[in-house]
Amino acid sequence: MTTSGVTLRLLDRADKEILKLPRTVKGAFFDFQHKFRTNPNTTGLKLQRLKGDHRLWSARVNDEYRALLLRLADDDWLIVSVKHRKDVYNRLSYGVNQVTGGIEYVDLEVVEDSVLGRLPGGTAPAPATPEPLPSAAPEPLPPVSRPEPLFTAWSDRQLSGLGVAEPLLPVIRTLTTEDQLLGLVEYAPQLTGEVLIALFDGASYDDVLDQVTRPVAATEPVDPDDFAAAARRPATVVTTTDEDLRGALESGDFGRWKSFLHPTQARLVERRYNGPARVGGGPGTGKTVVALHRVRHLVRQLPPGHDKPVLLTTYNKNLAADLRSRLLELGGEELLGRVDVSHVDQLALRVVREAEPGNGKQAIDDGQAVREWRALLDELGEETWDPEFLHEEWTQVILGQAVGSRTDYFRARRAGRGKSIGRGERADIWQLAERFTQRIDRLGRQTWDQVAERAARLEMGREQRIRTIARQREEAGGLDNIHPQDGSGGRLRYRYRHIVVDEAQDLRPAHWKMLRAMAPRTSDDLFLVGDTHQRIYKNQVTLGSLGVNIRGRSAKLTLSYRTTRQILRSALGVLGETTYDDLDGGTETLAGYRSVLNGGLPAGHAFPDWEAEREGVAALITEWDADPDTAVPHERIAVCVPTNQMATELGYTLKVHGIDSVEIRSDGPNGSTGVHIGTMFRFKGLEYQRMIIAGVTDGLVPREDVSRLRDREPSRYRHEMQRARSLLFVAATRARDSVDVFWHGRPSPFLDSSWVKTEHGGR
Repeated sequence: MTTSGVTLRLLDRADKEILKLPRTVKGAFFDFQHKFRTNPNTTGLKLQRLKGDHRLWSARVNDEYRALLLRLADDDWLIVSVKHRKDVYNRLSYGVNQVTGGIEYVDLEVVEDSVLGRLPGGTAPAPATPEPLPSAAPEPLPPVSRPEPLFTAWSDRQLSGLGVAEPLLPVIRTLTTEDQLLGLVEYAPQLTGEVLIALFDGASYDDVLDQVTRPVAATEPVDPDDFAAAARRPATVVTTTDEDLRGALESGDFGRWKSFLHPTQARLVERRYNGPARVGGGPGTGKTVVALHRVRHLVRQLPPGHDKPVLLTTYNKNLAADLRSRLLELGGEELLGRVDVSHVDQLALRVVREAEPGNGKQAIDDGQAVREWRALLDELGEETWDPEFLHEEWTQVILGQAVGSRTDYFRARRAGRGKSIGRGERADIWQLAERFTQRIDRLGRQTWDQVAERAARLEMGREQRIRTIARQREEAGGLDNIHPQDGSGGRLRYRYRHIVVDEAQDLRPAHWKMLRAMAPRTSDDLFLVGDTHQRIYKNQVTLGSLGVNIRGRSAKLTLSYRTTRQILRSALGVLGETTYDDLDGGTETLAGYRSVLNGGLPAGHAFPDWEAEREGVAALITEWDADPDTAVPHERIAVCVPTNQMATELGYTLKVHGIDSVEIRSDGPNGSTGVHIGTMFRFKGLEYQRMIIAGVTDGLVPREDVSRLRDREPSRYRHEMQRARSLLFVAATRARDSVDVFWHGRPSPFLDSSWVKTEHGGR
C-alpha cells in the first residue's frame, strides 16, 4: 500500500517481534505506519539516520519505542525492528544473504544474551571468589573436560554456503547444547535456523543443501548492495498492507503459518506434473497450505469462464468447511467461484442421486452399521462372528473388490485381513452379508461404503463412455459427434479438469476409483496431500492398483510450522516402532521431520478416577486464566477425550466451574466461544494453542476390546493398535504451545517416560 508515493513494508522478523509488544504499543505502531506513509518527515516521527550507518534509520512510535527502518530507495522503506529506545543502539547487523538474495536482520546483542542465558544452570558463570593461599602446594587438579561445540564438523565457508547468516558465525561456534541452539534460532533469520536444526538433527551436508537451501536459493546473481532488488525476492517475506498488518496484530501469529507459503512448498505448488502427484509430511508441515495454493495455481491457469473445473475434496464435512473458508480467505469469491469444495462422501452421494433420483435412502456411518450387524446377529442367535469383523469383511473385501456372487467371494483375496477363513466360513459370511444388505435396504438405509462403491461404478462407466467416444472420434478422423448425457442434453465430458485431495490417507478404495474416473488422465490431473501416520480410519489402499499412479511424483515436507520440538519428540514416541505404508505399497517414515520452534515440555497429570481427572482439567484451565502470561481465548484451548459420553461429562464439569465449552461435531464447533471439546476423531485437521488430552488411560487408549484381539486375531490387533496410536499422535500434534495429558488409574501403554515422568496433580 502506498500513500503520497511512500512505500512502507514490514520484514517478517519484525512482524513477529511486534506481536510480543504490549497492546498499547501495538496500537501506537498501527498509527505510526499510517503517519509514516502519509509523510515520513512529520516532525512527531523524529525520523533520523543512525550514526555510522548510511542505510539504517529510526523513527518514533511513541515515547518509549522506536521503529528501525532500512531505506531501500528514496521513498521505499522497510521496517526491520521495533525496539525500546534504550536498545536502538545495540549491535545491529543487516545485509543481503548471498545464497537467497533476501534481506536479513539480526540484533547480535539479543542473540548473544539468549545463548548466554542458556548456559548449564540457566545463567552466566559467576566470577570466582579468591581462595586463601594454601600452606602447602596443592595436588594438581584433573583437566576440566569442556563440551564439544555443536558445529565443529563444518567450516564457516560450508555454513555460509548453506545460507547461514555470516554475522552469526562467531556465536554459532560457541554453541554446545541444544538449548543454546534453540536460543539462537529464536532470533536468527529463518534459513539460518532451518539449516542449523537440520544439521543438529543428523542430516548430511548434501541433504541440507538439497532439501533446505536449494529450494530457497536465488536464481540469479546476488548484488549485496542492491537492497531494492533483495526486497522483491521471495526470500524477503514482508507484510505490505494495512489489512495484513491489522490481521497480524489482532489475531496474533496463531494460524499465520496456515497461509504462508515457504519457497520449498512453492516449488511443489507451481510444478507441472505428468500425472497424479502426492505430497506427504508430518503434522504442521503445511500440506493443506500446499493443497490450497495448488488450487489457486490451477485456477490461474484456466481460461475465463463460470464453471468449476477444479475439485477440492477431503474425507469429512468438518474439514471441507474449513477448506472452503481458508480458500475464500486466500483468493476471495473469484477463486471460490471456480472451485467445487466438497467432502468426498457428499460428492459420492450427489453422483448416486443424480443417476438414481428416486434413491432417498438414509446414509449411515460405520458405527450405526456395526449396530445393525449386531442387531442382525442377535435376531439370528448367531454367536460365531464378531459384528465389527463382519462389517470390515463386507466393506473391505466384498464391497471393496466389487464381489458380486458367492463364487466370486470364494476366490476373493483377503490380504491384510488377518484371520484365515475356509470355504465353509465364507459361505456363512456371504449368507449373513446378503441378509444384512436386505435388512438395511428394508429400513431405507445405506452405508457410506455402499454409496461410494455405487458412485465409483457410475463414474467408471461414464469415463468408459467418454473414452469410447474419443476413440471413435479419432477413428473418424476427428469428426465431432455429440452424445447427449442422460438427462442433461449436454456433451458427455469429465466432471473436472483438476482434482486436489486433502487428508488423502483416510479415503476409501471406492473413493479413489470414483475420483480417478472424474478427471481425464493427463498432466496435473490429481494432486493429493496426506500422512499415513495420521490415518484414523481403516481405509488402507495401494493407489497404483486403483489407477492412481504416483510413482516418481511424490515429495515430502519435513519442517513443522506448528509443533514445538518438545511436543514433536513426545508425539513421535506415541507412534512407537510401528511401520506405516506410503499409500502405494511401500513404507513411509517421518525421518527428517523436525521443528525450529521451541517451547515447554509436554506435561502428564495422574488422577485416581475420572471424576478427579475432570476436576483437574477444570483447575488447569482456571490456573491459565488467572495468569496474564498463560491466559489465551478459550476457543484456542481444546480438550479431546476417547468417547462422546466422556465429552458430555467433561463439558458439565467445566460448566460447574464457570468455564463455557462448545462441542466439536462432524461439521465443526457448535458455537463461537468457549473451550472446544470432542472425541479424538473430531480434531483431525484442527489447531489450537493449548491442547488437553484427557482419559488417556489403559483400556480407553487403546480400547479394552482391542487388547482382547492380541491372541485371537493378531493381524487385526496390529491394525487396531496402529490406528489407536495414530489417533493419539494426531491429538498431540494439534497444539502449538502446550500439550497436557491426563489419565486416571494406569496410563495408556502408548505414553513413554517423556510423558509420565512429568506427571503431577491428584497423586
